[in-house]
Amino acid sequence: MQGEDERWMQRAIDEARKGVGRTSPNPPVGAVVVRDGVELGAGWHRGAGQPHAEREAMAAVRNHHGADALRGSTVYVTLEPCSTHGRTPPCTDGLIEAGVARVVYAAEDPNPAHVGRADALLEQAGIQVTRGILAEPAGRLIRPFAKVQRCGLPWVVLKTAMSLDGRITRPPGEGMWLTGPEARAEVQRLRAEVDAILTSGETVRKDRPRLDLRDPSLAEGRPQPWRIVLTRDPASLPADAPLFTDGHKDRTLVLPRDHPGDALRELAEKRDVSAALVECGGRLAATLLEEGLVDEWVAFLAPILGGGGVPAVAGEGLPEAMGLEEVQFSRFGPDVMLRASVVRR
Repeated sequence: MQGEDERWMQRAIDEARKGVGRTSPNPPVGAVVVRDGVELGAGWHRGAGQPHAEREAMAAVRNHHGADALRGSTVYVTLEPCSTHGRTPPCTDGLIEAGVARVVYAAEDPNPAHVGRADALLEQAGIQVTRGILAEPAGRLIRPFAKVQRCGLPWVVLKTAMSLDGRITRPPGEGMWLTGPEARAEVQRLRAEVDAILTSGETVRKDRPRLDLRDPSLAEGRPQPWRIVLTRDPASLPADAPLFTDGHKDRTLVLPRDHPGDALRELAEKRDVSAALVECGGRLAATLLEEGLVDEWVAFLAPILGGGGVPAVAGEGLPEAMGLEEVQFSRFGPDVMLRASVVRR
């Protein structure tokens, strides 16, 4: 049974991944309905206010097999089913009404007011509940949601690109790009995972970035991320910069840089930002690291020597030891990417 449960939960996790970057302030969740070892339907949560994954999966079953097919089935879902009425009715009610025999879920609800409530409600209705199947990989998918629930701050991913000598600029006359087209395509995929992209006023003045989703396959059906400029001097920002003139200019905000933690909290509270990507110079990167605001680091290393005086991370040094866990290396063309969680020791 354990092996079968893991197999179907992995299928539900695959469904949940379709919602990454689309569902804030809700988490990405996937669900699969199985009976007698056969998948009857699957679904994923497509956005706030839309049906949750369990209801999407059960609707797929009804559409293809009829409502009676749900009776006696097992529903695999990556997150504990919701038990309260928000924009949509509780999924526990839907599961009970459908007559399913068993519910298997991976991660517990990170909201302390809700955790474990689904178990009691479902078991009182005679539904068998199994929890914790592939909880770790399912939990990684909802880390942004869990962090907002825990402390009111979004999950922050710092993206840096540097030469072999740790610099972020190329010698004069060699163009602005450190990495190749394959690595830049991966940055587009990173942008599709988040709700906001942060940069500095200095970066806007020097590089005039666009910070948008340009790949049609990624942008389709997905809102452009908020573009956030953190600066102490808004008046010095160039009015003709792409962030203020392109077709997504209404998705650009300028916020104070002095207290980046306050800016991040405001984004979570007022803009439903659960995950933010930081693309900036070495000074703002150092500030965010020094203030303990970075949760994940994505570093691209280009096989060139840049020289110059602009490091990927500047600043006065970290106040505490910092390490990386869950380290993954990938290669994109000639460039190497490191992706890891940041831990403070």
